[in-house]
Amino acid sequence: MSTFALREACLAGGLAGLICVGTSGEVTAQRITSVPDFSSNQVGWVAVGDLTPVPGKPSPIRQDPAHRYVPNNVGGQPTYRMGDLSNPNLKPWVKEWMKKDNDEVLAGKIGYTARSSCAAAGVPGFLTYPVRPVYFIQTPKQVAMIYSGDAQVRRIYLNVPHSENPKSTWYGESVGHYEGDMLVVDTIGMNDKTFLDNYRTPYTTKLHVVERWKMVEEGKTLQVTITVEDPDAFNEPWWGVRRYRRVQEKMGEEICAENNQHLFDYQIPIASKPDF
Repeated sequence: MSTFALREACLAGGLAGLICVGTSGEVTAQRITSVPDFSSNQVGWVAVGDLTPVPGKPSPIRQDPAHRYVPNNVGGQPTYRMGDLSNPNLKPWVKEWMKKDNDEVLAGKIGYTARSSCAAAGVPGFLTYPVRPVYFIQTPKQVAMIYSGDAQVRRIYLNVPHSENPKSTWYGESVGHYEGDMLVVDTIGMNDKTFLDNYRTPYTTKLHVVERWKMVEEGKTLQVTITVEDPDAFNEPWWGVRRYRRVQEKMGEEICAENNQHLFDYQIPIASKPDF
């Protein structure tokens, strides 16, 4: 088989094909080694901690220092996240909206998160999904990110431009490319039906998010640096970093909606009678 034919045959096989092509010539092999492998060997990635600031850049929303956040399973009464309204980057309407929400939480309201309500989180809200691993499927034309907790799927189309008028959707339109050992993802076209984070920070349909995914610490950690731009919600773009730890396990199937009928304003479908 010619080098060209071997290359085409391997490309048809997705990421594994790319590795195959690496045996056929020095130039192609160099290309392969520069592409990060986030997906082989049933590797998943579990989010660690929260978004952290990038030194010298405007910060993501953080917890209101006047109200301590206590997560589950650490001892003590768990609390809900509440956004710090002193962040100078917030537009007045955003601050007003978040103050009303904070006040409702203090009055006993359940603090919304996409995960606890079995909802699509949007971008960068996808990064807030906890506990369960995120899996990657990498092919020459597309990268799929799958959050195993509820089978939430994002699709990143490689080496293509954005559509001229992308349709507004929960996860928007994501296009990407590799820069050496980094996957760069550019997302626009998102609706405004969810929040940016677990502090319930609102945004508009002008939202534009850039993610830079890269393995660090000898492949034990996956790190994503994000830039969030929305001129109608923030005075200037802000930056944040999210880290994931590597796990080696098969992706399981999980139905999120069970026993979650009454927490939020919309209704999850409920059967009128038992199945048996």
